[in-house]
Amino acid sequence: QTLAVIGAVAIIIIAGKYLLYPVFRIIARTRLREMFTAMALLLVVGIAILMNVVGLSPALGAFLGGVLLANSEYRHELESAIDPFKGLLLGLFFMTVGSTIDFGLIMEQPGRMAGLVFGVILLKALVLFVLGKIFHLRNAQNTIFSLSLAQIGEFAFVLLGFSFTEGIISNEVNAVMTAVVAISMAFTPLILMLNEKLILPGLCAVSTDGKDSNYNDVQEEENPVIIAGYGHFGNTVGRFLQTHNVPVTVLDNDSDNVDFLRKVGLKVYFGDATRHDLLEIAGANKAEILVVAIGDEEKRMLLIETVKKHFPHLHMLVRARNRNEAYDQMNAGMMHIYRETLDTSLRLGVDALKILGHKRHEAVRAAKTFFIHDEKTLKYLSSIRNSEEYIVAVREKMQELDMLMKADREEFLEEATAEEEHG
Repeated sequence: QTLAVIGAVAIIIIAGKYLLYPVFRIIARTRLREMFTAMALLLVVGIAILMNVVGLSPALGAFLGGVLLANSEYRHELESAIDPFKGLLLGLFFMTVGSTIDFGLIMEQPGRMAGLVFGVILLKALVLFVLGKIFHLRNAQNTIFSLSLAQIGEFAFVLLGFSFTEGIISNEVNAVMTAVVAISMAFTPLILMLNEKLILPGLCAVSTDGKDSNYNDVQEEENPVIIAGYGHFGNTVGRFLQTHNVPVTVLDNDSDNVDFLRKVGLKVYFGDATRHDLLEIAGANKAEILVVAIGDEEKRMLLIETVKKHFPHLHMLVRARNRNEAYDQMNAGMMHIYRETLDTSLRLGVDALKILGHKRHEAVRAAKTFFIHDEKTLKYLSSIRNSEEYIVAVREKMQELDMLMKADREEFLEEATAEEEHG
């Protein structure tokens, strides 16, 4: 049987590498999402049946099938395809777990159960924390890593069931350990809440100065400008202001980015800018401007609401990816909105006109006219909620822009002609 098990696992791994992935490529060319779903389910069920045939748990087969799918280059498409089943099957799984827990045993031996749960969680968290240190995780990252995985995994139910069926453990041990596993999983959200409320606040708000490799507590700042988010967008703004001797306080929530910026000699604070306590430490009470340059749209809106509530005196200069997001920001009361693509698109348009033979100052003037009109149009359209009214308004504004640009070109030609005559 041992040889049969080893052979079955070897067949699964080899077939997965040399047969499964080419099949997925063929399915991808069909562009039929249902085929991905069917193939994923067929794979998992087939491997589960194979494991059952060789005397192992079908759940172990399903686990191996999941490992194969996770290593596929199409894993994201597969995850999306089977997502509708995930919630249903998780619900059934936990219903089954709940029905197997002996609550009478928990009530009879509460001290023993609490000791086992606490001991397992503490031991596993310590082991994970040591592993995190070995792999050089930051304190904040290591804490989340250790506590979020400190519970006993759900695969323990499979191992316990298999061990009980094979007579390796008694019914009493199986009942106790099943309850311990379930309780440890139930405590995970509470552990994470404790981590977020009590532990992370002392670890997330950290300062880097380019020399010290360890994070330290944030020191209070009184700079006139705070930049939230220091990726490509915020970095450009920060460097421009600093070349004009404007001191800025930088907040970024990406530890890898913070490490890189520290190495090049920039002073950066690592932390979540949407937290008002961190903003207060960073000097939001005395600052004049907050540059909202965070990459995530939802976090940008959350930061806007946080600042409006706790620091209403701040002038917010807000990054927007597109027109629709700019509408949301305007409706939230923002007056200074900067769309990422607008200026770059107009610069490209100016260069295109120059290549086509237009004079440079003519192209620049046209771009400025277009920009002013587009900003006015943005403010006007942001207040329209009805889709039909919006379409009508867009058409009107497009016609208005055409007439405006035509009039501007005619005016430019008249001015150019007059200059030539006087010249």
